[in-house]
Amino acid sequence: MNTSFFGELLQTISDRGRALLDRGRRSDTAAQSENLVELCEDLLSGRGEASGVARARDILSRYSELTTGPRIAFFEALAGRFGVQPERVSEAITAWQATPNDGTAARLHVASEPRRQELFRRLNLAPGGTAALVRMREQLMDVLPNRPDLQPVDEDFVHLFTSWFNRGFLVLRHIDWSTPANILEKIIRYEAVHEISDWDDLRRRIDPQDRRCYAFFHPALVDDPLIFVEVALTRDIPEAIAPILATEREPVEPEKARTAVFYSISNCQRGLAGVSFGNFLIKQVVEEICRELPKLSTLVTLSPAPTFAKWLKRERAQETSPAINEADRQAFAVLDEPGWWQDVDKLEELREPMMRAAAYYYLRAKTPRGMPVDPVARFHLGNGARLERLDWLADASDKGIAQSYGLMVNYLYNVEHIEKNHEAFAEQRTVVAASGVQRYLRPTLELVPIAG
Repeated sequence: MNTSFFGELLQTISDRGRALLDRGRRSDTAAQSENLVELCEDLLSGRGEASGVARARDILSRYSELTTGPRIAFFEALAGRFGVQPERVSEAITAWQATPNDGTAARLHVASEPRRQELFRRLNLAPGGTAALVRMREQLMDVLPNRPDLQPVDEDFVHLFTSWFNRGFLVLRHIDWSTPANILEKIIRYEAVHEISDWDDLRRRIDPQDRRCYAFFHPALVDDPLIFVEVALTRDIPEAIAPILATEREPVEPEKARTAVFYSISNCQRGLAGVSFGNFLIKQVVEEICRELPKLSTLVTLSPAPTFAKWLKRERAQETSPAINEADRQAFAVLDEPGWWQDVDKLEELREPMMRAAAYYYLRAKTPRGMPVDPVARFHLGNGARLERLDWLADASDKGIAQSYGLMVNYLYNVEHIEKNHEAFAEQRTVVAASGVQRYLRPTLELVPIAG
């Protein structure tokens, strides 16, 4: 018997079978997305509100059942088939050029809008439509790194969400132990700065008399916070996070507190990235706390430095760096040793080089657009805060060591100077910083090589 012949025959049959199966899967993927696209066309062409709501509900229901392949095919249709219609734009431009008035301008505005924006508006009519669209954008964001051609769809989401989630619709709520459990569960899940380990940990953060938590909600996402901030009432400006999160500590009587510390701000809806809530939240919480406790004199953050370790590693890898000199480079070699932060002698040797590097990181290191490289700095400085103090080894948790070698910072919110600081940052990219931070930068000026 020619076993080789039968082996080749079986392999051929197997290959053809797989090819047919793959073709069937591709066909099924195309059919799923195409059916959904046709339903979207029907939704856009319809005029009845009741039928539109039912159709929108059906579309979102079917979309939720899509797997990755059909979902991407649907996004492709949103980018291509539901984009701008060139012929309508050309006609509107011609009309404007012939008769430039408010009417032709309005016609041009409507014609230049991608069809998918109106599609999203109609999908939003369905019960739970807003939440479904936020989840849809999350899934779109997952594929964007490999599909830049879908970026226009994402931009339309941000454009609409910015309107739908503007400050006028947001509701500030005080989160405490009496808040419904389903919301408290989400506070635990969404905490992005300092992990909440369990219900006892949550209670320590929101129940004591010297702790506060506030969150923004939207009427379309009734029990799902958009963003929340955790606040500690203290006597002085804290220089480390451990005492704030400590299991055993002596609570401060609110009437004796002179400082409110914003020590954690967490965005809850990834699908709303790019829609700013934090600046409104900080300002409203400041008003709320000052109204409740008029004796408070200092409003500060205790903020992480999420990209500091990555930046410093990059500077150390360069032969020459304006941020560190050779002596600093040798001192920083300790950072490659396991458990370096537990050695008191090593910490003392590291303090000055680390503070100089941190000052450069905040005051001089910039993105290509001239902004501070630290994302948290961009947020608080953009809100009008002042960089008040550098707190090295303020977060000795595994996460804190990994992302910043333990570095944290205090941003000061002085109500009288917020607008002035905001304008300086917005117009000149000025990093307003206390003299205590600036003094660490002066030695680094000697590090820049002088030609000749």
